[in-house]
Amino acid sequence: MNRKVVTLLVCLALVFAAGCRRKKYENPIGKDTEQPDKVLFDKAIKDIERGRYEVARLTLNTLMNTYDTSEYLAKAKLAIADSWFREGGSNGMAQAEAEYKDFILFYPTMEEAAEGQEKICMIHYKQMEKPDRDNNHALRAEDECRQLLVQFPNSKFAPRVQQMLRNIQEAMAEGEYRVGTFYHKKGSFPAASNRLQNMVDHFPLYSGADEALWELGDSYTKMGARFRDKAGAAYSKIVRDYPLSPRVEDATKVLKEMELPVPEADPVAVARMKYEQENRVKVGMMARATGMLKRGPDSSKAAKSGAPAMAALRPTIPASVPIPAGAAGGGVTDVSIATGAGGATSDLDTKPDARQNQPAAGTPAAAGETAAAPAAGAAAAAPAPLPSNRQPLPAGKKGKEKKAKAPKPARASSKDKK
Repeated sequence: MNRKVVTLLVCLALVFAAGCRRKKYENPIGKDTEQPDKVLFDKAIKDIERGRYEVARLTLNTLMNTYDTSEYLAKAKLAIADSWFREGGSNGMAQAEAEYKDFILFYPTMEEAAEGQEKICMIHYKQMEKPDRDNNHALRAEDECRQLLVQFPNSKFAPRVQQMLRNIQEAMAEGEYRVGTFYHKKGSFPAASNRLQNMVDHFPLYSGADEALWELGDSYTKMGARFRDKAGAAYSKIVRDYPLSPRVEDATKVLKEMELPVPEADPVAVARMKYEQENRVKVGMMARATGMLKRGPDSSKAAKSGAPAMAALRPTIPASVPIPAGAAGGGVTDVSIATGAGGATSDLDTKPDARQNQPAAGTPAAAGETAAAPAAGAAAAAPAPLPSNRQPLPAGKKGKEKKAKAPKPARASSKDKK
């Protein structure tokens, strides 16, 4: 009995020791020297591994301020950003992003610059909400992941970030699909078709693209015969690009009823869908039960192959909005400028400015100016001064001038009479 107790205690001690093992730092410097800057760096790394982030940052700042020519300067700056990333929290993540951006700005050619960009993407990826909630962090994560693929395409972090970008776009497409489905159920078919069309064109790797195309075709069908071709294109895309979808039979049947040609399945699309079905992550019962408690989106259905979209999703104009003639492929504007037929000029070019001091109508000067048109290409005359605020009254309406009265003689005083 005592032997069993001792064995149990030893096992518990081993499990406890394994659980309390400190997390090693990812970027240690293996050079074993006794230089003072190296000693400071090693001390800071040990503090980071033990969770003493504030002490580690003080040590690293001392190293950077004291030994400004040290060979560990770049590593120290990256370690400060890593300490904030490990500390976590909204404040820690914001500080980590700022430190990583500074590191990329000062050391863009180092291999760790790509790692810093990958950490920035991870900062926003971890703070993503579900598809039906605020997508601000999803948009930021998408931008940062695309930045890594553009700036560091040959980095070892590129494949991992590419898969992260597929997961992000799966969540964004799910949000757009839910909005389009809401409009479709409500009966707002122009709004539904606009959302769903933009989504399936921009995110072809979305796991629910076939369902979105089915609702898109139904929305165009209910919008009238004018959108018959668009509805047929949506059903044809299901058959051609998503050949293993359960909606293929329904789409084929609808195309035959519409008397439209049924396309052949794309072999590349068949191979891609088989690969996705074989490599899809299976969600267990416990994960499904606790999915409501999870903050981030479910990325188990995200694509594992294919190139993600490298441009941001932009709003589009609904197909029900008419496009003016000559504006095909461009935007719709409510202001248009048209010139006169035959190159004729308008009154603004031929008539004088009404603000200028023109002579009264009927005078010889005015008659001469009206009869003589200005020569083409002649230099414009200098504008006359603006009229004053006090204008003379027109002829015939002037009041009669008052005659000046003679002054009355002064009355004689009583003294003069005497």
